[in-house]
Amino acid sequence: MIQAILFDLDNTLYSARYGLERNMGRRNLAFVAQYLGLSLADAAFEQRGAAARYGTTLGWLMAEKGFTAIDEYYAAVHPPGEEADLPPDPALRPLLKSLQVPYGILTNSPREHADRILAKLGVADLFSHIFDMRWNNMIGKPRPEAFCRALAVMGTPPETTLFIDDYPSYVEGYLALGGRGILLDENNEHQDFPSPRIRSLEEVKWFLD
Repeated sequence: MIQAILFDLDNTLYSARYGLERNMGRRNLAFVAQYLGLSLADAAFEQRGAAARYGTTLGWLMAEKGFTAIDEYYAAVHPPGEEADLPPDPALRPLLKSLQVPYGILTNSPREHADRILAKLGVADLFSHIFDMRWNNMIGKPRPEAFCRALAVMGTPPETTLFIDDYPSYVEGYLALGGRGILLDENNEHQDFPSPRIRSLEEVKWFLD
């Protein structure tokens, strides 16, 4: 029986069609290119493989490139007003309130970004916990430590805590811990994913047995 839910934030609590994550990606790449002194194309080539090893671009920069200016990075990638293109979602609040179990956010973004998005969606008061990158000592999904620290605070084991994310590798990381994971595949892009997929957040109710 599911006792708690951990939600990803971006492209999970809101639709990917609004383009917020694409905009974050462009700002992220521009920052990497400037910091490394590379063209955008060359920075993208380096970033593509390296970031996957650490879960986040920031983790890669810190581990391999001597980067330490965390606040500077977040200010560039997540500036005030980044949520401007995200409309309020009047259906999200009643959906979350109907779930009947505690739920939190586990995000590879900083807390200031999570606060802006949740406020714009009108659901900031509903989550018991928001586990962001600073709280998680800059350890991001899909590393086991990111999940385990959040679960310890939630007080529920992975096998009774449902995790929902739009990144296959993050869901796979949670499944490897013995957790119950669901891939939110809005555009049906991952038909070969071997574990449960949903196309919209409303479908999460099917898994609350």
